[in-house]
Amino acid sequence: MKVVIINGSPRVGGNTTVGVNEMVKIFDEEGIETTVFQIGNKNVRGCVSCGSCAETGKCVFNDPVNEIAAAFEEADGLVIASPVYYASANGTLISCLDRLFYSSHFDKTMKVGASVAVARRGGCSATYDELNKYFTISGMPVASSQYWNSLHGAEKGQAEQDSEGLQTLRVLARNMSFLMKSIALGKEKFGLPEKEEHQWTNFIR
Repeated sequence: MKVVIINGSPRVGGNTTVGVNEMVKIFDEEGIETTVFQIGNKNVRGCVSCGSCAETGKCVFNDPVNEIAAAFEEADGLVIASPVYYASANGTLISCLDRLFYSSHFDKTMKVGASVAVARRGGCSATYDELNKYFTISGMPVASSQYWNSLHGAEKGQAEQDSEGLQTLRVLARNMSFLMKSIALGKEKFGLPEKEEHQWTNFIR
């Protein structure tokens, strides 16, 4: 089984990486392959609503978004980890996610999602909610832990001292592993849920 992890921090080896690495250890123990993309330090622009992806199934901008999309299509789960900026996720990460979810047309149903927010002090809950919305609009079950998935630290490496936060992420990785394995068994026995034709309703007619 495979999990894609998107690290939204621009700081290589920072506190977000501490959290990601804690989860990778558990995924390794569970026999799950991980691929980590560090996106926060990349030049990723936002969606320009050109509509090209409707024809090609991929974004018109040939940057890391299309590389992540290819890995995401083959994966059983997706972890999104971000530092907190003004009670929100990193802007580069949001640009990446907007384009990733909009331009990739493969079925994401029952791929498991999990989000992680890392902050000095506040804003984690708002960021956690923001990131989970990408999963819940895509038919993706959201893995949970013993607490909201937050980790705290200011200076580089300080998150290693947040024992509760690190434990929360270990529990998250174990729960996510169990959910992915359970869904795989369910798909073998029952298949995916029946699809209905989407009923588009606009508020302005």
